[in-house]
Amino acid sequence: MKRNVMFISSTGGHLGELLQLNSLFKKYNYSLITEKTKANKSLRKKYHKLYFLFYGTKDHKLSYPFKLIANSFLSLYYYLKLHPDYIITTGAHTAGPMCCIGRIFGSKIIYIETFANITTKTITGSLFYKLKIANLFIVQWKSMLKLYPKATYGGWIY
Repeated sequence: MKRNVMFISSTGGHLGELLQLNSLFKKYNYSLITEKTKANKSLRKKYHKLYFLFYGTKDHKLSYPFKLIANSFLSLYYYLKLHPDYIITTGAHTAGPMCCIGRIFGSKIIYIETFANITTKTITGSLFYKLKIANLFIVQWKSMLKLYPKATYGGWIY
């Protein structure tokens, strides 16, 4: 029986990195979750187990807190519907609520710090590392092991 593996990330570069792992999709009972944008709607043609959260950025100070709360409830709904054994994420904020829910309910969390950062931590990476949300914390650059000494160097996913 195939394991249920959820792949989740924010849109843009985080999603681009996550989709580099699409060769894994056929090995598992996968689900893919990202933010609903015009550009991401076309992903339905290729990924049939695709689910959307509300798009929002922290730059929109008034609407972001409401979207974060709504996405937290939507994440709980998706989690209960999909029951992932593993949650794999490249961040950022969209993945936070889902990974916290998954941790509470016993899913294994795999966090991959973004390829874009070579010498600085991301906000999501810092929180996941400090709060030990991820069971496996992977960096794509050896230089990042100085910032995350207990991380695993995994190399590039490109």
